[in-house]
Amino acid sequence: MTTPIETYAVVLEGLTADNLSTLSNHVTSDVHFVDPFNDVTGVDHMIRVFSDMFAEVGPVRFSVSEAHGNASTGMMAWQFEGELRGKPWTFEGTTVLRFSSDGRICEHIDYWDAASNFYERLPVIGWLLGVLRRQLATR
Repeated sequence: MTTPIETYAVVLEGLTADNLSTLSNHVTSDVHFVDPFNDVTGVDHMIRVFSDMFAEVGPVRFSVSEAHGNASTGMMAWQFEGELRGKPWTFEGTTVLRFSSDGRICEHIDYWDAASNFYERLPVIGWLLGVLRRQLATR
C-alpha cells in the first residue's frame, strides 16, 4: 500500500505546466503553501505559484531523494532543476508536510537557501551578497 507521502512525492516528480490541475486531487482546498517567496492559502493560489514557476523558470524537474512520514506529518528532501536567465539552475531543499485525515496535503512548507541559490545569481545584489558571505565566513 502506498502512503500519502509516497503518493505526493510521485505527484511532485511528475508535475508539469500541463498537469497542474491534478494538484487539487492531492491537496485540500484550503492548503497552506509556503516557500521563500510565497505564503498562500488555497489550492488555486498554490497552483498559481507553480504556474508562475513553470512560466518563469522554464522546464522544471523535482527529484525526491527521501520521503518520510506518518499519517499526520512528513518530510521530503528533493533537488530542483530548471533554468534561470537562460542558465541551468539546480539546488536542493526540503519540504515539511501536514496531512488531513483523508491523507491529502493541508500544509506544504518548502525550505531552501534563496540567498545563495537565487539572489546571488542576480547581477548587482548577487555581487553584494557574495561580498557579505565572504566577509561573514569563519576563517
